[in-house]
Amino acid sequence: MTSSEAAEAQRLRDLARLRRVRDRIDREYAQPLDVDALARGVNMSAGHLSRQFRLAYGESPYAYLMTRRIERAMALLRRGDLSVTEVCFAVGCSSLGTFSTRFTELVGVPPSVYRRHATPTTAGIPSCVVKQVTRPVRNREARPTQPQLA
Repeated sequence: MTSSEAAEAQRLRDLARLRRVRDRIDREYAQPLDVDALARGVNMSAGHLSRQFRLAYGESPYAYLMTRRIERAMALLRRGDLSVTEVCFAVGCSSLGTFSTRFTELVGVPPSVYRRHATPTTAGIPSCVVKQVTRPVRNREARPTQPQLA
């Protein structure tokens, strides 16, 4: 095996491990997860995992985890039967302040405002469509859309 073939084989193994990490975050977002634990689960150092995850997915494992938590929080807040504090703990956040700050960064409004206004706006829309339309944007990547004039 040539050195380029060996490098490619290693890259594919790393990508498979990164997918396992991403899948674990998607499954266990409400559990206490940290980069060290995620890295141990795939036999990588925390630093190597963070660097490779960022290269593969464009954000750190922690940012990806928080986005998953905020997505789930949005769904729970739309239901309207839980308080913001209950939602915060249900999605695995241990600090209401950190949760509220990150929620506001990703969604654009605080969780209490989102809870108040989301239920009436999404009433009657299938949940799969609501999830896609209301998906939080990481790092304020979304640009305001301009009306398309024909």
